[in-house]
Amino acid sequence: MRDFSTDHSALALNTATLGHNLDGHGAGWSPEQVIYACADRGYGGIVFWRREVKKPIRLGNAVRAAGMKVAGLCRSPFLTGSLAHTSDQKIMDDFYASIDMAAALEAGVLTIVTGGPEPGTKGVLQSQKILTERVARAADYAAARNVNLALEPLNPAYGGNRTCLMTVADALNVCDVINAPNVGVAVDVYHVWWDTTLVQTLAQRAKSRIFGFHLCDWLEDTSDILLDRGMMGDGVADLRALRSAVESAGYHGMCEVEIFSAKNWWQRDPQGVLDVIVDRFRKCC
Repeated sequence: MRDFSTDHSALALNTATLGHNLDGHGAGWSPEQVIYACADRGYGGIVFWRREVKKPIRLGNAVRAAGMKVAGLCRSPFLTGSLAHTSDQKIMDDFYASIDMAAALEAGVLTIVTGGPEPGTKGVLQSQKILTERVARAADYAAARNVNLALEPLNPAYGGNRTCLMTVADALNVCDVINAPNVGVAVDVYHVWWDTTLVQTLAQRAKSRIFGFHLCDWLEDTSDILLDRGMMGDGVADLRALRSAVESAGYHGMCEVEIFSAKNWWQRDPQGVLDVIVDRFRKCC
């Protein structure tokens, strides 16, 4: 396992950690402010949300000029469920647009948050079939633009409207059907820390299909399932064991800190938040 105690060049900031994914939250920094602050602290990369990106080529170039990489883009539109667009055409058009943005940023990875069960269906199997078909249709388009598609399973608590993939095994099942080298998974601590089958699943099935590893923590007394993630070291997740499992399965890319925290970290000075992330990354991850 990599030693991060004196080297945090593998550290990437997901800008949601500063509240930039939702209106009315965070300090309102521009993408350029985030770039400069991260570069000053030796971060290796940044992951932007689509809502922040106005001129992707220029923004990607600015990140690279500062000595970092665009580690990914959040996120695809919902591809299934009640929160998705109302027609297949609109869903796919938006999906292709998100791929184009990732390509223009030279991000390399587009995170897919799937969306929940299709209206009128029960359970998740039918929705997983629809998801698989839509991702398969976009896979070649993404590959031609050097974009990997990372299916991110979410905690089962999100199964009502945000996800039809609850485990990494679910996500890998979709990957198996599509069988495209640029379709893989993102492993997010917040969503998988509880899964006692994860280590075995990764060891036996992940191969070269892990495209992202997302860091945060699960607080003992989580007050909001969406907006109360913990800073690394403040919760109950075994962060080093999870990273060991991911790296043993072949992943050696960026470690992306993504913390949704409306009442805590989003209320703080971003400069201080970025400093704490470096310290916790070295000590806890």
